[in-house]
Amino acid sequence: MLHIGTSGWQYRDWRGRFYPADRPARAWLDYYAATFTTVEVNSAFYRLPAADTFRGWAEQTPPDFIVAVKASRYLTHIRRLLDPVEPVARFLDRAAGLGGKLGPVLLQLPPTLPVEVERLDETLAQFPAGIRVAVEPRHRSWWTDEVRQVLTAHRAALCWADRDGRPVTPLWATADFGYLRLHAGRATPRPSYGRGAIDGWLGRLADTYPSGQDVFVYFNNDHAAAAVANAATMSDRAVRRGQPVATRNAHAGGADQRVAAAGHGGHR
Repeated sequence: MLHIGTSGWQYRDWRGRFYPADRPARAWLDYYAATFTTVEVNSAFYRLPAADTFRGWAEQTPPDFIVAVKASRYLTHIRRLLDPVEPVARFLDRAAGLGGKLGPVLLQLPPTLPVEVERLDETLAQFPAGIRVAVEPRHRSWWTDEVRQVLTAHRAALCWADRDGRPVTPLWATADFGYLRLHAGRATPRPSYGRGAIDGWLGRLADTYPSGQDVFVYFNNDHAAAAVANAATMSDRAVRRGQPVATRNAHAGGADQRVAAAGHGGHR
């Protein structure tokens, strides 16, 4: 089952493009969750929210809503995966406010961090078996058999990543779920993804993950609300291709219409 959304929802330039111009920012999550079934909380990377904040997000969203959370940069960028016990415990204590709506935890590693297999192994060992973890390395030295084995041993997903319509990571399947982040497309207007690129990713996901496995897809090209339009398009294309996808409406085209009704005319 595909779960498709965006990396964050609190972007000012989405007002008038996705969110109605008269809708206050405090009501944006309600509006977003009426269109999509999942979101990746990107802001937690910069400042880890309090448990009450996570609890509030859970209360504002439908019962089937899934919240993926990007781990704090304190763990990944400041500590650089060293001594992970306390940072992981603090993160999990806060994120527990989401209850059953907590989806995968994303560990995005610094582009300046070369491969550290032992640190990765120790960090992943801190997460309970019931917590899904995806790892997004960004230094090319990480693409080794040993890293793949550690991810597989911990049932952690390698986060597939795209930039400019091309994979920038190996397409390894290391867990019983998938995780894909799309950072910037090449379609007009930039940084949108065109239908060809979106169909290409749907094909790769279908070839790798059985329809019964969950795959989480997040568009991180937030500028000018490209992410919401592209996420809606991917949901619609998945339905047309017969790929199982979680949608808020009976047909994903309803999400497209909601994006267009909010004043966004393109990014298809």
